[in-house]
This record gives sequence, structure tokens and C-alpha cells, in this order.
Amino acid sequence: MNCIVSQEAADKLKEILNAEEDKNLKLRVFVAHAHGDHAHYGLGLDYQKDTDAVVKTATGVEILLEDGQDFLDGIEIDYHPESDEWSIVNPAKGGHEHHH
Repeated sequence: MNCIVSQEAADKLKEILNAEEDKNLKLRVFVAHAHGDHAHYGLGLDYQKDTDAVVKTATGVEILLEDGQDFLDGIEIDYHPESDEWSIVNPAKGGHEHHH
């Protein structure tokens, strides 16, 4: 499993995780809805499960992804501070960008 997290997203995620009392929480990205050649993604804080791949990104954050979920492999996560929105895109799976 592969995941890219922008520096802006990594900085915001570290800020969120540092504010959490429970240090076992990590960011989970999941497929909220899949159709055709692309998926809509969701994200939130969660605990690692047996079915998860924990991907340590180049920016130093760990992301929980459901192991074997093709739509998650290769996602790119970004954070846009000016609009306080997250975007998730998988260029290999249709390349549609979704904001959260």
C-alpha cells in the first residue's frame, strides 16, 4: 500500500493528533462509496485493526488503510488551510478529487 501526504496535510494532522489525549489514534482514510473507476473517500481518527495496513509516509505520519482495498492504494492526501478542507485523490483510479 502506498500513500502520499503533503507537508500541509502532515502539519495539520500532527496538530490534530497532538491535541488528542488518546495517542493510539491515527488518521484513517476509507472508501465511503465506490462506483465505476473511482471512489469517494472519507477520513477520520481511528484505532488500528487487524485488517489494516499502516503506511508511514515520507512526511512522517502514519495512515491507516484497509489492507487489500485497491482504491486506497496510491491515494494522495492534501490539506488546504485557506478553506480548511482536506482533499483525497487517487490518480491511478480515475483521479477525481474529493474535498472534506
